Amino acid sequence: MSSAVLDASALLALLNQEEGNEQVAELVASGAAISAVNLSEVIAKLSLLGMSESLIREAVEPLGLEVVPFDIDSAYRTALLLGPTKTLGLSLGDRACLALAAQAGLSAVTADRAWSEVRLDVSVRVIR
Repeated sequence: MSSAVLDASALLALLNQEEGNEQVAELVASGAAISAVNLSEVIAKLSLLGMSESLIREAVEPLGLEVVPFDIDSAYRTALLLGPTKTLGLSLGDRACLALAAQAGLSAVTADRAWSEVRLDVSVRVIR
């Protein structure tokens, strides 16, 4: 059972040893989940920084994250959050994280301060 759902920014904070990484490390140690959409964002960012696929796998896979597939139900839940979050400028990945957290009854964890303004029936934890 996962303890929280990580946004791409939270996982990147951990991997890059940025502010808030200690909080994410604790959540990962107790079992955290991430949407496949958010994992894809992390892989893309690390790739743009010049990391090879094998190095990215070496950094991410030992964390033991529960990677949750993005299926048709996820697509609906994520898309239906566009209206309520439009003024905050949340991305598809942001909404995928929130939708997964709401579905699982877990907190969504992010480094994005704009999420503190989210007014949904989901707990949001901003790490910095």
